[in-house]
Amino acid sequence: MVTRMVRDMDENDAPDEGTLRFLKTLVTVLTVTMIVGLATIVGLFVMRFSAADNFVFPDSITLPDGIVAEAFTQTATWYAVVTADDEILVFSRATGALVQRIDVNTD
Repeated sequence: MVTRMVRDMDENDAPDEGTLRFLKTLVTVLTVTMIVGLATIVGLFVMRFSAADNFVFPDSITLPDGIVAEAFTQTATWYAVVTADDEILVFSRATGALVQRIDVNTD
């Protein structure tokens, strides 16, 4: 059936060479754009996550007795531990000492 449809096609029904060249150019440009975009995204991820100081964790954290840690966050000068008792314990990065306790009201 397909061969009959192709045989029945008129020469006027076939797309002209200029249109096919234009479509081929569009597909090529789209492909190149997608490859460049993907390479850019991968490059940004690699540059962002390969920085040496992004994931520097303290060697150890001494929590008060009975405290269970649930989350951890840090900056250049301090780090904090969120506890199971809805408290945030802020420690000095330089000394490792507990600097502040913040009670989080979840009511």
